[in-house]
Amino acid sequence: MKKKLKSNRIRCKHCNDIIESKSTYDFQICRCKAVAVDGGLEYGRRIYVSNPAEEHYEELSEYE
Repeated sequence: MKKKLKSNRIRCKHCNDIIESKSTYDFQICRCKAVAVDGGLEYGRRIYVSNPAEEHYEELSEYE
């Protein structure tokens, strides 16, 4: 069974912004534009400037 998202958020490791997408098309980008989050509680989409992703953001999402 697929886990259900309770919160869809990340922390940018460059500017320390915590950004959260609260609805399906709620695209949020950090102030330094290095990372973004999208999808609300439907899906967790991550956008980042280059690989590996772990260098750019910390995952803060929670699941039920």
